[in-house]
Amino acid sequence: MKKAFKPDAALKHLDNLIGTWDIVGRTMDSKVDNIKGHIKIEWILDGNFLQQTGVIEMPDMKVNSIEIVGYDSLSGNFPSLVYGNMGSVAIPYYWQIESNIVTHWTKGSKYTGHFSEDKKTLKGGWKPDEEGESEGIAYDATMTKIK
Repeated sequence: MKKAFKPDAALKHLDNLIGTWDIVGRTMDSKVDNIKGHIKIEWILDGNFLQQTGVIEMPDMKVNSIEIVGYDSLSGNFPSLVYGNMGSVAIPYYWQIESNIVTHWTKGSKYTGHFSEDKKTLKGGWKPDEEGESEGIAYDATMTKIK
C-alpha cells in the first residue's frame, strides 16, 4: 500500500477554524442582525486540504457553498476555490492567519476577523477593497463554535 503525502506543517495554522460554527451578523445598512448561517470546517484527504461547507442567509439571498483550501509554499498563502449556488464558476479566494487575526480575501473584497482567547468566537467583517468595488455585500459577523 502506498503512503499518502504528508500535509505541509503550515496547514496547522488553520486548526482553529476546524469545527461547526453558527454565524450571526448585519449588513452595513442595518441596525439589526439580518444575516444568519452555519458552516462546518474539517480536514480532508489526510489533512492536506481543509473543506468548508455551509449556508448563509442574507437579505434577499441564500448562499450555499463549499470551499477547498490548500497551502502554497511559494506565496505563504492558503489559496482556495469556492463553489456555490451563485454560479457555475469557482471563485478563487486566499486565506492568511497570523496569531489571532484571520484574513480571507478575493478580488474586490476582504474579510478581517479576530479570534477570542478561547478560539470559540471569530468576530470580523467583509469590506470592499479600497481600490475597487466589492461584488458582494459588506457586513459584520460573529462566528461561534458549537462543536
